[in-house]
Amino acid sequence: MPDDLTAEDTKLVTLARAARARTGAVEGAAVRDGDGRTYNAASVTLPSLSLTALQMAVASAVSSGATKLEAAAVVTEASTLDGLGHAAVRDVSPAAPIHLAAPDATVFATVTE
Repeated sequence: MPDDLTAEDTKLVTLARAARARTGAVEGAAVRDGDGRTYNAASVTLPSLSLTALQMAVASAVSSGATKLEAAAVVTEASTLDGLGHAAVRDVSPAAPIHLAAPDATVFATVTE
């Protein structure tokens, strides 16, 4: 992990990695709400429903009453953040950092816009 990640953000990467590994999904994600609670999820692809891991994690947080996100992390093999997950985070918190990590937990980018 890079030295600039806080312990709390490192935990998000770990949770996202675990969600991905647990289900063998394409990606895993985790978010931390304004109260410090964390939510993690894996991507879902069904014939009638397709959601990114970040969309799922944000939905879980919001359905639990979160009104603000402090940070998010996505573990993926992709080289960029998906637009739908990014939009879901920005719907709740316009400035929350979104850390992107490879499956080995190496953080390769942080999106702040």
